[in-house]
Amino acid sequence: MGWTAPVVLGCPCCALWLGVWQSPSPLRGHELCLCLVAGVQCKQWPAAGPEHRIVANPMQEFVGRSLETDHIHHHLFHRYKERFGKSYSSEEEHEHRKRTFIHNMRFVHSRNRAALSYMLALNHLADRTPQELAALRGRRRSRAPNNGQRFPTELYTGLILPESLDWRLYGAVTPVKDQAVCGSCWSFRGRTGVLTPLSQQVLIDCSWGFGNYACDGGEEWRAYEWIMKHGGIASTESYGPYLGQNGYCHCNQSELVAQLAGYATVKPGSAVALKAALVKHGPVAVNIDASHKSFAFYANGVYEEPRCNETMVLDHAVLAVGYGVLHGKSYWLIKNSWSTYWGNDGYILMAMKDNNCGVATAASFPILA
Repeated sequence: MGWTAPVVLGCPCCALWLGVWQSPSPLRGHELCLCLVAGVQCKQWPAAGPEHRIVANPMQEFVGRSLETDHIHHHLFHRYKERFGKSYSSEEEHEHRKRTFIHNMRFVHSRNRAALSYMLALNHLADRTPQELAALRGRRRSRAPNNGQRFPTELYTGLILPESLDWRLYGAVTPVKDQAVCGSCWSFRGRTGVLTPLSQQVLIDCSWGFGNYACDGGEEWRAYEWIMKHGGIASTESYGPYLGQNGYCHCNQSELVAQLAGYATVKPGSAVALKAALVKHGPVAVNIDASHKSFAFYANGVYEEPRCNETMVLDHAVLAVGYGVLHGKSYWLIKNSWSTYWGNDGYILMAMKDNNCGVATAASFPILA
C-alpha cells in the first residue's frame, strides 16, 4: 500500500525530493504519481553552475569548444572580482590576473580531487602569481644566535597535558589581521601576552637597526630585542594604524606599553615541549615552511604537505594558539596574518606528524617584565 496523501500526476522533477507514490497495482509509464505538499509548486532543478561543470568534467576545459570555455572562465572571474572587490588598472592587467586566476583554479580543483586530509578553496589570493605569494612570506632566516632563554622542558616532564587546547576560548587571542602585500609576518608574531592592540607598524618602521627589514622580512626574536631595548612597544592607538608598507619611525612620540623581561626558545623539533609551552605560557610564535601553493589556498581540514621542509626553509612566521585531534590526525592550531578570507577564518590546522612543515622547529615566546 502507498501513502494516503493527495496525488499529482506528470511532474517527474519533484520525484527527487517528494517521493514516488506506490500503487498496489502496476502503473503505466505516464501514470507516475507523486505526493505534493499543499501549496508547493513543482519547478525544474537549477542548472549546475560553471565551476561545478569544470569540477565534474575537468577535461572539458581542454577538449571542449573554446568559446564555451572562455565564457565559463569569464563568468567565474567576474564572480570572483565581485566577491573580493577586485579592480585592475588596465585591460592588460585584467587579462593577466584572469589567466593567473584560471591557473590557480585548476590547481585547487586538482588537489581537491586527490581526497587529501584537507581541502583547498579559491580565496582573495587567487589572482596572485607565485612571486607575489612569496612576498607574503617575510621570515628572514639568519644564522645569528639569539639571546633567548631556553624553555626548561625538563621541569614539565611529568606534566599531564590536556588532549586539546584552544586559547581563543579563553579570550587570549586577538582578532586575525591582514599584513597585505608586505612581508611583515614576523611583526605580527611579536606577541607580548597583552591583549591591547599593539602596533606592528612601529616594529616595521623602527627595528631596522636590530636586523629586521620591514616589508622585506625579519625575525620575531629581533622584534623582542627591540621591545626590550626600548622599554616596551607602542599601542596601535598611540602610534597609528598598520600601513602595509614601510614608514617613518616616530616611536618617541608614542606611549610604550608591554615591557619585556626577556624571551624563551622552545626545544627544536619537540612536540611535547611546544605543547608544554602552549599550556604553561599561552600562544607561541612559530616558523613554518609555507612555500607550497597548497598552503596559500588552504580552506579546512588537517594540512599535511609531504613536500614541506621541517628544518631549513622556514619562510613564514605564524602563531600557534592550541592543538588537538581531528579524524585521528593530531594538529597544531595556527593563526595566520593573511586576513579572515584565508583558511578557516584566518586559521589553519597543521599536522603534527613528523614535524610537518617545521611547526616545532623554531618556536619562541616573550616573557613579560
